[in-house]
Amino acid sequence: MGTTKQHADLLRRVIDTLRTESGSALLLVGVSLVTLTLANSPASEAYQEFWETPASIEIGSLSIDLSLHHWVNDGLMVAFFFLIGLEVRQELAVGSLRDRRRALVPLVAGLCGVALPALIYLAIAGGEAANGWGAVIGTDTAFLLGALALVGPQMSNQLRIFLLTLTVVDDFLAVTVIGVFYTEDLRWMPLVIALICLALLYLLGRSNEWRSAPYVLVIVVLWAATLLSGVHPSIAGMAAGLLVPAADPERADVVRAKSLFRDFWQSPRAAAARNVRLGLAKSISVNERLHEVLLTPVNLVIVPIFALANAGVDLRGGMLQQALTSPVTWGVVAGLVLGKFLGIGLGAWGALRAGLGVLPQGVGMGSVFGGAALSGIGFTMALLIISLSLEGDLASQAVVGVLVAMVLSWTLGWLVFRIARDKMGETSADLPTVLSRPVDPERDHILGDPESTSLTIVEYLDFECPFCARATGMWADLRAQYGEEGGRYVVRHLPLEDYHPHAWAAAIASEAAANQGKFWEMHNLLFDNQERLEAEHLRGYAVDLGLDMDRFDRDVLSEEIAERIREDVRSAYESGAQGTPTFFLGEHRHAGAHDARTLIAAIEEQRREEAALRLRG
Repeated sequence: MGTTKQHADLLRRVIDTLRTESGSALLLVGVSLVTLTLANSPASEAYQEFWETPASIEIGSLSIDLSLHHWVNDGLMVAFFFLIGLEVRQELAVGSLRDRRRALVPLVAGLCGVALPALIYLAIAGGEAANGWGAVIGTDTAFLLGALALVGPQMSNQLRIFLLTLTVVDDFLAVTVIGVFYTEDLRWMPLVIALICLALLYLLGRSNEWRSAPYVLVIVVLWAATLLSGVHPSIAGMAAGLLVPAADPERADVVRAKSLFRDFWQSPRAAAARNVRLGLAKSISVNERLHEVLLTPVNLVIVPIFALANAGVDLRGGMLQQALTSPVTWGVVAGLVLGKFLGIGLGAWGALRAGLGVLPQGVGMGSVFGGAALSGIGFTMALLIISLSLEGDLASQAVVGVLVAMVLSWTLGWLVFRIARDKMGETSADLPTVLSRPVDPERDHILGDPESTSLTIVEYLDFECPFCARATGMWADLRAQYGEEGGRYVVRHLPLEDYHPHAWAAAIASEAAANQGKFWEMHNLLFDNQERLEAEHLRGYAVDLGLDMDRFDRDVLSEEIAERIREDVRSAYESGAQGTPTFFLGEHRHAGAHDARTLIAAIEEQRREEAALRLRG
């Protein structure tokens, strides 16, 4: 029994490791090495024959007959491209592509990182292999992020966001290239059906359909129609992902899910459990739910199977020597390694010089060039386009180029990051993590013991933020856990005016109330009435609290109060807070979920680390 539990624990730890970005990258490396070994072993012929095994699906007169190799490339990989489409839609709706100043630099860098590699490849390879130019334009996002985790700065989340935005560009262009330039024998009737499916997906999104089943059904039909039309189904996967709506959770939906769970808690029956599942599903966008479901199987199953089917190059019989002297091989290597490095790096530098945008906070140009070097890992997209554009020895030579480029790009990235660290002082590519301004009992708004040092939680909040602590009740749970310790809870302002038009005025009203000793009473009223924060509402709350209205009206216009809030905002950004709620546990910014259970676990982990440091010291 004990041995079984140990095996289960070991398996769970292995799976958890593989789910990390570095783990999934190492998995792909391992699968690629196994595939190369198979392709160059006595089992080589059996390996090739296996992937040529035919398999068909027939429904009446409709038949899809493909080899296993094509089922992987044209079937399973559609889920990979669909996942990319979902990620692009998320970035456009709620991510970095929503902000022009943050998006333009990686967009320009991404475009340059597509154009320059293609030009370099054509200049070197050209001729009969010119059709393979698309192999050097894409970046393998999974490999890129895994390599970044292994050779990049220890803290590189902001660089990661920059690179993800950048890969959105070349992934989108690479899929478009596949659909436009590598389509043959176009058949119009299935194409019309595919277009109708895309229209249905659009209408489902416009109608706010929150169930995932209708989307999945339409996408399956879309895949089959696109495949039969002669268009490569990768473009259908990307287009479908772009049409699945993404949005931040609505507070009302979350509250409704909470009440449904309360019903189940009081009466645990099957019908109540079903309502809880549906309520939870409705509170999260279809895009995010499908992304969560697909992410692990795509990274840990589908992409490794793709590598197993496509990375096997037989290097015997002089093929390796032929590849290493072929312009095709070196066109791929130069396009991916030099083209991506120079295209992305110089594209980002040029965009900054032209004043088109700014780099993410905490990211320097050395880190950008390091990420540009790692972007030369083309792998998945490159192998797929090679399988569509080249044949025979040319295809084998191009695959060797992709594998050589992967090693060289990884090495170049490691070298550039080391130079950035040692010569340019770029030890991090992330936001600050330490509170820039210590808690001041004379200035800050504090619940609990103002002088306590045993437990300090600082929250930067926005009174229109639907998930700040007063709205979620998180602080009440923490007080229940740590109340006897006399800890303190500190709030500071971070009004996000671009998204919450009434947040600044609400912050001003809270400080005007604070001048009359009523900050926390106004704080509670503002959170209880988040949908009513117009000027007349704010004055009404002041009346309800019995404030001196003449003084309140003067304070609302006070430059001193406005500067106090601006000081909080400056300290927030200097401390790495970019949204609300942002929590600091002691002096250190908390990353991740901000529910009470997660925060308590983080506090306990922080205490264990501090105790271990004291013992070592």
